[in-house]
Amino acid sequence: MNSNPTLGFLLHDIARLLRKRFEHRARCLGLTRSQWQTLAYLSANEGIHQGGLAEILEVEPITLARILDKLAERGLIERRQHPTDRRIWLLYMRDEARPLLETMREIGDVTRGEALDGISTEQRDELFQILSLMKINLVQACRTPLAENETNHG
Repeated sequence: MNSNPTLGFLLHDIARLLRKRFEHRARCLGLTRSQWQTLAYLSANEGIHQGGLAEILEVEPITLARILDKLAERGLIERRQHPTDRRIWLLYMRDEARPLLETMREIGDVTRGEALDGISTEQRDELFQILSLMKINLVQACRTPLAENETNHG
């Protein structure tokens, strides 16, 4: 049996270790991983409704509601009622969250720097291009229905 990890296992391990190292550094911020991930995605999608953010984060809406409750209690986010649909709440960052996001970005930069230590700029660029192409390929593949013989495995 081949002792080398498969691409999927290697990518999974790298992502896990990046999160672990980031979490270690970010403990001082007093946020859980789900809270800082929610803030990071919300900062890029302000004005989104809760259901849309739950889809992006790949969590159940009720799970996100609890995370948002905690962030709102800390004064980091706010919910605003949709102008035409009172059932929908739109999400926004509060000014108090912006310095925290900057600290998170700095921690991310340091963590990525550790991961990329010893890798040249050219190799980094090539790695980014390869991973980006892999993502495009997989997004397209996920939009393509599987043949029936691929869905039945026994």
